[in-house]
Amino acid sequence: MKTNISFFKLPFFFILITINALSFGQSVASYDITFTSFWNDADHGTLPANAHWSSLVGATHKTTNEFLEIGNKASLSIERVAEDGVYSNFQTEINTNPDADQFINGGGLSFGQGNIVIQNLQVSEDFPLLTLVSMIAPSPDWFITINSINLRSGNMSINNGWKDSFTIDLFPYDAGTEDGNTYSMSNPETNPQGNITSLINISPFNANKIGTMTLTYNSSTLSTFNGISLKDVMLFPNPASHHITISNIKNTDLKTVDIFDVRGKLIKQVVPNSKSFILDMDLSELPSNLYLIRLRTTDGQTKTYKLLVQ
Repeated sequence: MKTNISFFKLPFFFILITINALSFGQSVASYDITFTSFWNDADHGTLPANAHWSSLVGATHKTTNEFLEIGNKASLSIERVAEDGVYSNFQTEINTNPDADQFINGGGLSFGQGNIVIQNLQVSEDFPLLTLVSMIAPSPDWFITINSINLRSGNMSINNGWKDSFTIDLFPYDAGTEDGNTYSMSNPETNPQGNITSLINISPFNANKIGTMTLTYNSSTLSTFNGISLKDVMLFPNPASHHITISNIKNTDLKTVDIFDVRGKLIKQVVPNSKSFILDMDLSELPSNLYLIRLRTTDGQTKTYKLLVQ
């Protein structure tokens, strides 16, 4: 079963009015990811008739254990994935986290065994860590994960510093949020909430892996700096009412100006005239609220503003 990646790139939330998230031609690598399920009766108890896997979801990010940590309590986002296979909270958490670059959704698997394939995942060296989770379904709160896997090798002489293809063995985990030791979803909450723990050799599982995650390196670009910078591009007024002006006095090669709401939904996109030093944007259709304005250059640099519309 093959599904293409569905991702959303938005680094945001800040302390100051502006955030400079500049990356000067940073290296980007392409990977294919294949989750292969070995879930079977011999190693993991008698499988339920409706055995399946929820959507394989996650993020590329820059901070280790940003979304989960084995041995610690699960967040509400991980709880929802582990108990119900619902990823909406997780997607919002990723899209509103400045340490995350993109939300990844590889789709689910309708059977106990098979493959989920994510093709051509683009990973930036600024966000080289990969986290993915999927619910073992049905179950109380059991799931598989790869957590904060660093795709950078540090060896610039091979693959521009990116890791070559490799495979990770997967084992089941308990989220510590719902009681139960059988393949069922109607169970009481664990009170008090426990920690995320391994289910190796805990019924119905034995010590054998439940699957693998294979990351196949496709290609990458080398880090470069071409001298273009967003530091001289300014936005005003802020707060604003009916319009904003973007001043681009050095004619930086802007590709897009995007406006997002605080949940990460794209509200408006403008493609600037490459010959214009001033861009006026009409905001009269936007309700009073907090918005995020992201400037992006043709070579991948970004600069994000927090904008208050009154």
